[in-house]
Amino acid sequence: MKDKGFKIGVCDWNLGKKSDPGCFEVAKTIGLDGVQVSLSTTDDNMNLREPEIQAKYLAESQKQGVQIASLAVGGLNSIPYKSDPRTEQWVSDSIDVCKALGVKVVLLAFFAKGDLRGDHKGIDEVVRRLKKVAPKAESAGVIFGIESWLSAWETKDIMDRVGSEAVKMYYDVGNSHNQGYDIYEEIRWLGDKNICEFHAKDYNNLFGKGKINFPAVRLAMDDIGYRGWIQIEGAQPLGLVESYKYDTSYLKKVFYSK
Repeated sequence: MKDKGFKIGVCDWNLGKKSDPGCFEVAKTIGLDGVQVSLSTTDDNMNLREPEIQAKYLAESQKQGVQIASLAVGGLNSIPYKSDPRTEQWVSDSIDVCKALGVKVVLLAFFAKGDLRGDHKGIDEVVRRLKKVAPKAESAGVIFGIESWLSAWETKDIMDRVGSEAVKMYYDVGNSHNQGYDIYEEIRWLGDKNICEFHAKDYNNLFGKGKINFPAVRLAMDDIGYRGWIQIEGAQPLGLVESYKYDTSYLKKVFYSK
């Protein structure tokens, strides 16, 4: 079955292998194309910034034949980009990590303590900080993906205020549906130029058995011409490996066909 331009990966934290090169072996067992890896945590000083750690990831990725799909700075959920000065260096350094790993997308997370809903001051600070770092990202060909509880329209407003092609929306279909947004309309409204990558999620359900109409997601992606990574961030009712084998098989039927 050919991939039709899509690639299916998984977030390392969902494999129970956050900041662990062992994530590639698990992903291979499941049958995935790649893994979205974490910059890591403050416990190990965001150690994927270190060349020796990067070398371990690159070696294990090659050994398992599983790609490094993209990078995620999930630590921003507990140490917010909108307020903590340490995060400016992490986000800037994430560009260098992308270059070292050969990837183009960095997910910037805005949940929990980093939530932007109703926080106009916080949004203003995020815009200010992204304006500072965006030129470096542009020069490196790296995209920052904003993932939050905000709607597509609210996220696009942040993107417009930053004014850089290096800032796009990281679209999580489960999160946006959970907030009551029309995900199929949002995807079409944003278009390919404003979405850098997708998370596939349906909260408590295996894919195809819950609330997300993945064939309709595929049609929306077709309409905007999106082709690229779709990262599984799903429930595990059958256990980790069996659940993700099921979800991977389902997504391949939807996205690798037609």
